[in-house]
Amino acid sequence: MDSFGIKDIFDIVIVAFLLYYLYKIMKESGTINIFYGVLAFIMVWVITSELLGMRLIGSILDKFMSIGLLVLVILFQDQIKRFLVELGSQKRWRFIGNLFHHHRVTVQEDANKWIMPVVYACMNMSRTKTGALIVIRQSIPLDNYEKTGDIIDAEINSRLIENIFFKNSPLHDGAMIIDGNRIMSAGCILPVSHDTDIPRSMGLRHRSALGISQATDAAAIIVSEETGNISIALKGKIRTRLSSTELEHYLSGLSPTA
Repeated sequence: MDSFGIKDIFDIVIVAFLLYYLYKIMKESGTINIFYGVLAFIMVWVITSELLGMRLIGSILDKFMSIGLLVLVILFQDQIKRFLVELGSQKRWRFIGNLFHHHRVTVQEDANKWIMPVVYACMNMSRTKTGALIVIRQSIPLDNYEKTGDIIDAEINSRLIENIFFKNSPLHDGAMIIDGNRIMSAGCILPVSHDTDIPRSMGLRHRSALGISQATDAAAIIVSEETGNISIALKGKIRTRLSSTELEHYLSGLSPTA
């Protein structure tokens, strides 16, 4: 019998890390029950085929496993894409770059110049109860969603944001997408979350914001047209009734592309 060594411990740690990360992403995307189902199926397959040696059931489950990977890739292509993009994103390996670039603080300050114009615009729209939905891209590209609206490609400023979401504007009903330090498009259509635990008081803007935060790693700011409350959807969760300080805090923790 082979001895249990450091390599085996390292192997287990890697598998555990991958499972945990996959669990985290699927929980945020609202597909955690499917993750549990797949995990239970794999456990039954291992027990019946490998441990108990049940040939008939084992052979049937083997057939399912041979095509199961392809089916899972088709069903969860968005989650797999998000997993791979986040795993290789620059912010996860930033500590390596910091060893060679001492001007990181200055670069970060330049990258965060977009935050205050967004905060000012949201506070002004909150006071006038102007509905708004602003999406901030991080690691995962939002090109497909940008194409559903009108391309703006302009520098970020609060006046432009307020004009786009003005009630008589033709673009006010859709979402605005910010990529880096620019407003890329407006009037965009986002995926709608179908989670059953969303309060009824939250309308289509909140469901769309939650949907894009589940499908990607983007953050979405919502200004309620009914109450003027400001919310943010991030990693599949919504934080409501934000003050300007709280909104600035959340936005400062983001890493949009430059």
